[in-house]
Amino acid sequence: MRSLLTHLDRRTFDLIAAREWPGAQRVLPRLTRSANHGLLWFGLAAGAAALGGRPMRRAALRGVASLAVASATVNTLGKRSVRRQRPLLDTVPVIRQLHRQPLTSSFPSGHAASAVAFATGVAMENKWWGLALAPVAASVAFSRVYTGVHYPGDVLAGAALGAGAAFAVRGFAPTRAQLAPPARPRAEAPALPGGRGLVVVANQGAGQRSGPRPDRAEEVHGVLPQAEVTVCGEPDGPSLDKALEDAAERARALGGALGVLGGDGTVNAAAAVAVRHGLPLAVLPGGTLNHFAYDLGIETYAAAARAVETGEAVAVDAARFRAGPHLEGRQFLNTFSIGAYPELVRIRERWAGRIGAWPAGVLAAWEVLRTAEPLTLRINGERRAVWLLFVGNCQYRGLGFAPVRRHDLADGVLDVRVVHGGRLARTRLLLAALSGTPRSTPVLGEARLSRLRISDLPAGTTLAFDGEVAHAPSELTIDKQKEALTVYRLLPE
Repeated sequence: MRSLLTHLDRRTFDLIAAREWPGAQRVLPRLTRSANHGLLWFGLAAGAAALGGRPMRRAALRGVASLAVASATVNTLGKRSVRRQRPLLDTVPVIRQLHRQPLTSSFPSGHAASAVAFATGVAMENKWWGLALAPVAASVAFSRVYTGVHYPGDVLAGAALGAGAAFAVRGFAPTRAQLAPPARPRAEAPALPGGRGLVVVANQGAGQRSGPRPDRAEEVHGVLPQAEVTVCGEPDGPSLDKALEDAAERARALGGALGVLGGDGTVNAAAAVAVRHGLPLAVLPGGTLNHFAYDLGIETYAAAARAVETGEAVAVDAARFRAGPHLEGRQFLNTFSIGAYPELVRIRERWAGRIGAWPAGVLAAWEVLRTAEPLTLRINGERRAVWLLFVGNCQYRGLGFAPVRRHDLADGVLDVRVVHGGRLARTRLLLAALSGTPRSTPVLGEARLSRLRISDLPAGTTLAFDGEVAHAPSELTIDKQKEALTVYRLLPE
């Protein structure tokens, strides 16, 4: 049986070598060289990460991880387990042959494994991008036979290993589609075909972009042509607060909903107005990070538009901090923090427009690490010295080993994390600051609470909430408003 398969493999190789393939002579040798050491796939991943949004970056990361696993498997197990000589080049036209012939075992094909692993990994995050890559991956795999460096069986085995590597990565780090639908309660919201009855406030200044900023009204009308749009954030335009109040009044008169296009700070302000007026909120992610929208499952304007048109909505929690238990206070949808992180946010925002969000974050973390000191305060009556007090609206969970998102936005809890002062305190601060939302480590105190009291705050202390910075009073109470906000979101089938 083995000899028969070997004979068929070599016979197929000879048939491919003898056949004329129109146009392939100019394309396939160059394509196979471009895929050496995975350079083609790393280049595509880098371009996707730089030019695409968060879904594209996630797909690129999964593709690279799958490629890395496939490459390691081929080079450590595959080629060492099966020693097979490369094909003889007698039947392959010289013009097709590579200038430098590989010397490793012919079985399996590393190029085919990397190509299929990358394309399959990307497809697991987004099937359309995966389908677009499939012809390129198939061409790279075929080019290995066309140029005479592999038998067809080597390529098929490499492709199988590549697909297996992508599935192995998915088993270790599940895709968003694999995660069980969160236990968010459904809520009533009007269906607004074409956006009729939706009044959107679009923040022209939201997001970190180079070059001219897009027309925000045009962006909204591209997905919801009948929505009413007010643009704020321009020198001659209305303030955000006034625009939101006017939009809420108009939405109530129409019997519709309030919409917002902007980043987390803008969305937070809109959510407070929506709760006060009893309106559902439509969130179009137009900021730099868009934590709330992404955790909600809204990653594109189109996804938000489909939910608005079908009337699909959920109830989510809001958190609030107040100077006293009986005062109104301020609301936050994502995170609240005291200590080093507000200073980090302030420095990061100062530099983000010049050098980009991530480099500015690293610069801010270094500056804070160099100059900050622990803050002494009371947490639920207990005196503590802390570098950082972090409070999340709902529990932050992990994807793999890293806590990067919330799975449930209506779980009724505050996710409290404290970076304590003491030995190695500056190292702890750096690790917490660079992670954006502090990670769970042995040096990090954690609790899940419904209420938190902070007192004895030194004068001049600042706090941060949803990316905004403000002065802190001497005493604060943080609690939950369970299922306070109705927000449009496509529901799982």
